Amino acid sequence: MDWKTIEGLVPGPGQAPDFAACLQAFPQLELAKTTPQSPLYHGEGDVWTHTMMVVNALLAMPDYQGAPRCEQVTVFLAALLHDISKCSTTVIDPVTGAIGQPGHSKKGAIDARIALWDAAAPFAVREEICRLIAVHQKPFYVMADARRAVTPEYAVRELSWQVSIPLLAMLAEADMRGRICADQAKVLDNIELFREMARDEGCYGQPRSFADAHTRLAYFRGADVHPDYALFQEPGSKVVVMCGLPASGKNTWVSEHHADLPVISFDDARDELGLKHGKNEGLVAHRATDKAKALLRAKAPFVWNATHLSQQMRDKTLDLLFAYHAEVELVYLERSRSELLRRNTRRDTSLSNKALQAMLFKWELPLPAEAHRVTYAL
Repeated sequence: MDWKTIEGLVPGPGQAPDFAACLQAFPQLELAKTTPQSPLYHGEGDVWTHTMMVVNALLAMPDYQGAPRCEQVTVFLAALLHDISKCSTTVIDPVTGAIGQPGHSKKGAIDARIALWDAAAPFAVREEICRLIAVHQKPFYVMADARRAVTPEYAVRELSWQVSIPLLAMLAEADMRGRICADQAKVLDNIELFREMARDEGCYGQPRSFADAHTRLAYFRGADVHPDYALFQEPGSKVVVMCGLPASGKNTWVSEHHADLPVISFDDARDELGLKHGKNEGLVAHRATDKAKALLRAKAPFVWNATHLSQQMRDKTLDLLFAYHAEVELVYLERSRSELLRRNTRRDTSLSNKALQAMLFKWELPLPAEAHRVTYAL
């Protein structure tokens, strides 16, 4: 399925959605027809019934009808795919019969990313869709005391650096209107309060402003600072952290842009230890980390070249770097599936194409606020 066909799924003014074509474009959605949901939150029944109700609710919303076509494409596809992974995350309690789908938003973002990547969707559009899917339920409870892990102000500010708040609120409202549940009116009120807080914070349609990148980074990492007042930055190494699937061109990019800098590389550490990919990765990480610590102690600039494919993998590296007051730029690269496999076949590597493709299911791109700078070098 190609991007032009997928883009054509989005109805024009006054048109109805072609759900048969949607199922053909995204076959995984067929499983939604037989995926149950908790009747407490989804009295309408299965996931596909809910998905169609959400899409129809979205099309009826004045905010959607008045949005530019490019935004309609983004939020329509996010609505269509927002529960794409409920089929693979469903758990049913054997005693109570309670139905849940833990982690379906996060996994849904990855599944949608893979499908849209294979369809050659434009990078910015694809990632906006995937980010919306990843956080599509957050406006339900940002303003609700019972589930508040951080302050509403923090949540709104953070989300504004990940997605368009107007589109997220639109998606959340459609998600709530496209279901049968007892607390619908209350949650819709929460979504409207979410919109109002974003407006008050000056981030309804743009990221919340910060005094500078370091203040923003410290704030989102939990420091007790105010966004409008600059935090002093301790001197440290300037570090470029590479991110991307194997064979995406990281080595070439480093040689072209930072040939003068030392490079910390898991591949190099693996070669030094005589290990194949996937063997004794703990020892490989330990060797690479020791080298990085020596450079950090010297406040020397360097490149950390690894896949850093998931949030968890990046956090391990970033936590170390920020502990030494490093100034970090994350650089992300990618290529098409066919190009990755072609390149990987030609490389001198113990990583098989099968293993490379298995890594896709952990594919989480860096978000714009993860480091002092995030560069998508496409």
